Amino acid sequence: MDIQDPLTEEELFLLASTPAMIGTAMVFSESSGVFGTMKEVWVSMKSQASALKDYPNNQLIQTILPKLESRDEIMEKAKQYQEMAKARLEEKGIKTQEQLGDQLIKDCGAVKALLANKVSLQEAQGYKVWVMTVAENVAKAAKEGGFLGFGGEQISEGEKVLAQEVARALGTSTSIA
Repeated sequence: MDIQDPLTEEELFLLASTPAMIGTAMVFSESSGVFGTMKEVWVSMKSQASALKDYPNNQLIQTILPKLESRDEIMEKAKQYQEMAKARLEEKGIKTQEQLGDQLIKDCGAVKALLANKVSLQEAQGYKVWVMTVAENVAKAAKEGGFLGFGGEQISEGEKVLAQEVARALGTSTSIA
């Protein structure tokens, strides 16, 4: 990985937790009902986990994602990250969807600066494509506003706005219009 300065534990955590935070914010940006929400959560986790195989040559992604062998190791690492993320949100006093969205945009701005200062352009671009794929996959996972899967819209206005704000904060683009 082409890094000008070594990444700190805090920076690694920010880079590793931002895709999950994007997925969570997208899930809760609009109501998809119980089944739609479950589907969006599943798609978020799957989109994050697939990065190891989808970006095998991106050393940044390979570095920040855990390479664990057993299901127990994976579950333990996921629990550890979840507790760290929860503690961080509590420390910042985040209790509402709006506050989560605001913090996400701040974090994406910090990620943009971190990538620009410490990572090669190619590694940074791959990371941005990955995290935007998480957002887009979650947005497309379930319809909002319908009843029992009928009607509604595939991508809600709230999801579109959030994806565009995340893309702008990261200095990239989104295919969600």
